[in-house]
Amino acid sequence: MFDAQISRRNFFVAGGCSLVSASIADKAATAADSSAKNSICVFTKPFNSLAYDELADRIAELGFDGIEAPIREGGHIEPRAVPDELPKLVEALRKRDLELTVMTSDINDPNDPLTEKVLKTASELGVRRYRMKYFKYDFNKPILKQINEWRPQFKDLAAMNKELGITAVYQNHAGRNYLGASLWDLRRLLEGIAVDEIGVAYDIRHATAEGGMSWPVTYHMIQPHIDTVYVKDFIWNEGVKPQNVPLGEGRIDGYFFKLLKKSGFKGPISLHEEYLDHRKPELVPEHLAAINKDFATLKKFLG
Repeated sequence: MFDAQISRRNFFVAGGCSLVSASIADKAATAADSSAKNSICVFTKPFNSLAYDELADRIAELGFDGIEAPIREGGHIEPRAVPDELPKLVEALRKRDLELTVMTSDINDPNDPLTEKVLKTASELGVRRYRMKYFKYDFNKPILKQINEWRPQFKDLAAMNKELGITAVYQNHAGRNYLGASLWDLRRLLEGIAVDEIGVAYDIRHATAEGGMSWPVTYHMIQPHIDTVYVKDFIWNEGVKPQNVPLGEGRIDGYFFKLLKKSGFKGPISLHEEYLDHRKPELVPEHLAAINKDFATLKKFLG
């Protein structure tokens, strides 16, 4: 029976079934184009007050591919509740054809008893990325010594990630004592670690705030380690402090997106809207409108 089916298939192909062949080719090309597009998610920190189903509904309506969800203390799900609650969130997302693209976590210590439990649960649910908790410098200690002391921790966490089939991403965050703010230190720590074990969540807002006009230098330096890209915008408030603003209204240079396209980056892009107060549930409608506007701007940047 199987051989007969193969023979009939070969007969039609040999008989010049060009219409069918063209259709198959078109579908394959469409699938290839689709797979080549970046998955775009949104950081859902402003929506902690929403139930999982409502959260999924609102994000699906906006047209995103998924979410970056705070699964940490004070987030959508507390770390200890992950085994019970994370499956519910993932299921609510899947019903709307959404994914949990990035799980923002409190994880940076592979020896913490909660680390393996949280990561194992996430991996079994198909979550492929989590954002690490930040490391901060102690200025009473030598900087290079601290970097070297963190290296074994990074390697052990990378080994755990490899075993569980999940990738950690470390965000470069502006600030006077953040590891990774200047990016050279993060590049040094990640030497010898595969990008699919621990990669970089490259944040162009924070890179610009720290690097000024020289951000392209550190971008090119860290580019081989980039797994995920974070997008938001800012201005200098009175020339002293960065103030978050709607995307396209601040310091972020559209040149960045040209570099990103030129590099062939295929990883996820996470949109962060942080210029409205995320602690006020009554502002949820305003957040949704702001995100919708920023999403339209992001699509223009991406071409």
